[in-house]
Amino acid sequence: MKMVHVVAFTLLVIGGLNWLLIGLFDLNVVTYLGVAIAKIVYVLVGLSAVWLAVSHNKDCKGCSAPAAPSAPQI
Repeated sequence: MKMVHVVAFTLLVIGGLNWLLIGLFDLNVVTYLGVAIAKIVYVLVGLSAVWLAVSHNKDCKGCSAPAAPSAPQI
């Protein structure tokens, strides 16, 4: 499952960087891959977002870490 997480995370970063380029420079890099490949990339990025949203609590060390003990009340 770690490999799925790494692939999903990588695809999500690629999608995020593409959105950054669209927002800043109106440049959609994925469209240069061709229509068919662009659709595949968009679907894979979307599925990666769904996968990471569903499996986030299980995989995230920050979210699954035990809470720090609180200070004793005086």
